[in-house]
Amino acid sequence: MLIGLLQCDDVAPELIGRHGNYPTMFQRLFQRVDPDVRFRVWRCLDGEIPTDPDAVDAWMTTGSKFGVNDGHPWVDELAAFIRLLWRHGKPLVGICFGHQLIARALGGAVEKSARGWGVGISFNRVGERAEWMRPWQEALDLVVSHQDQVVTLPEGARVLAGSPFCPAYLMQIGDHFLGVQGHPEFARPYSADLMALRRAAIGEERVREGLASLAAAADDELMARWILNFIHHARSRPPE
Repeated sequence: MLIGLLQCDDVAPELIGRHGNYPTMFQRLFQRVDPDVRFRVWRCLDGEIPTDPDAVDAWMTTGSKFGVNDGHPWVDELAAFIRLLWRHGKPLVGICFGHQLIARALGGAVEKSARGWGVGISFNRVGERAEWMRPWQEALDLVVSHQDQVVTLPEGARVLAGSPFCPAYLMQIGDHFLGVQGHPEFARPYSADLMALRRAAIGEERVREGLASLAAAADDELMARWILNFIHHARSRPPE
């Protein structure tokens, strides 16, 4: 499977030597689950927006330090490409910023949460069991790093998992779009270093809570398996 990775940020220079950049993180994770998965990267943050929905088998959007409401031209151009993928029925999975941009591009709304930063491991309950959720479990615990959240779902979306802190954590739209607020590609050591780097912005108390949460296991490989199952399911749909 060839996945088009829509890269929307770079790892901070202070951390890239130890952890690599975001495409490397995605490659590491998904090749642990399926060695045949390959990625082709478009640097959307530099204005490199694809135009051909059929260039790859499926698409994935990374996280970003930028916000979907910040008014950057490349974000609006990427939103237009997301709408093109929607119209063509192409599989797309949005991670964090990508999850939020899918919602906004299709008519939903994203806002900075009054609950503050989500950092460390987030603990979520899966409220609806989809057929691609194999192997099945009721919890979905992933590393997070975000302030914004989806507050209004686009038409046709349904929430599959969430928590009191982030109710719209995992959403599916139709048969071919999936968004998750968490970062399955983030290893826990990277989460710790990222919190330390952003300590002043996040706040000391929230950083302490986030670091403590990293003692828990993360469902990163499970989420990667679910994502690949979802893509296979979306690609096997009969044409409309």
